Amino acid sequence: METFEPEPIFPHELRDAWPALSRDERVESFKLVPHATADDFFLSLSAPEQAELILAMAPGERRTWMRLLAPDDAVDVVQSVSAEHRDALLRELDEATRREVQVLQAYEEDVAGGLMNPRFVRVRPEMTIDEAIGYLRRQTREKVETVYYAYVLDARQHLLGVVSLRQLFQAAPDKRVEEVMRRDVLTVTENTDQEALGRLFAEQGLMAIPVVDAERRMKGIVTVDDIVQVVQEEATEDIQKVGGMEALDAPYFEVGLLDMLKKRAGWLLVLFVGEMLTATAMGHFEEEIARAVVLALFVPLIISSGGNSGSQATTLIIRSLALSEVRLRDWWRVMRREVLAGLALGTILGVVGIARILIWQALFHTYGEHALLVAMTVGASLVGVVTWGTLSGSMLPFALRRLGFDPASASAPFVATLVDVSGLVIYFTVAAILLRGTLL
Repeated sequence: METFEPEPIFPHELRDAWPALSRDERVESFKLVPHATADDFFLSLSAPEQAELILAMAPGERRTWMRLLAPDDAVDVVQSVSAEHRDALLRELDEATRREVQVLQAYEEDVAGGLMNPRFVRVRPEMTIDEAIGYLRRQTREKVETVYYAYVLDARQHLLGVVSLRQLFQAAPDKRVEEVMRRDVLTVTENTDQEALGRLFAEQGLMAIPVVDAERRMKGIVTVDDIVQVVQEEATEDIQKVGGMEALDAPYFEVGLLDMLKKRAGWLLVLFVGEMLTATAMGHFEEEIARAVVLALFVPLIISSGGNSGSQATTLIIRSLALSEVRLRDWWRVMRREVLAGLALGTILGVVGIARILIWQALFHTYGEHALLVAMTVGASLVGVVTWGTLSGSMLPFALRRLGFDPASASAPFVATLVDVSGLVIYFTVAAILLRGTLL
């Protein structure tokens, strides 16, 4: 009887379908990936996805895949599962790797100590180039997977210098490592924040940065591969916060509907309560609206212009703070710049608004005999509201950073809501001044 052999699934096909597959479908599909490419596909997955696969496998298979992971990746997998499964995963590791993972677990996830790989190529300064190359080969065969640079350490593991692989292979065989190594090595401490690490990689163009303790003993390396993922996560978190919600902890399709509602409902309620103040402000100017109904026609125009300008400013400043293009001490320079920008932008919108009102009045007689005054009121209000929106939107991230909060919490919808209320006050105050004795 002929047996049916399922067709293999190639990694690129599975990657495209992966987000839409259930847990069981992922496990079954992964088993159909050819062995030659399964390792690479597995290593390309996120830590929660790797943990999901490992926990669904038979105990014998778990060990194979856990031992494929570098210590820093194994830490991510262990930390992504519930406490009841962590010990079981740790037991699948060999003794040396388990100790390395337990050391890494002591660090916070968002600092260099939590991101570093404790396995790196090390050589002694007194070695000849030939000896160093032979030692490097032995290390890569045994346990070191990431080879960008060879780090020169003394007997007590103090970092003395660094030598690139190119320098090693180009140097004369009888030269000593200390003769070709570079001594001015850029390092970070175990507690260096991941955002600062990301900036260093971007500025220096390095493939790896060594992590040292207070006595300059080398603890591990953070590679560019690790930091690219971190930068992506940080950017995603900031974008989600700027959009007016809590940051998601997982990809979109992996977040349950209830959790998604919790992440989004809180901010929506805050914004809704804030918008209630808009209704309160409208009620305060009820008499003015009753006497000059034409003013109500331009309320959406005024408050949306202020909200849009504020959203622009807060998005620019949040990103500039994240990239360290702007620092906390620069708030005064930013304020002066944004006031000028707000005045210019408000003037542009004001001129367009005035022109629109006057053209419609000439064509359709829409706004009555005081159309010119109404146009001047709208134009002047736009200048004031846009300037205020730009100013408040740019200063709020600074205020949050100064208070120790994430500037990304100054979401665009929050700024827009804040400016809506103040925009109404500006609009009707200008109207009361310019239209007194005519419409008001």
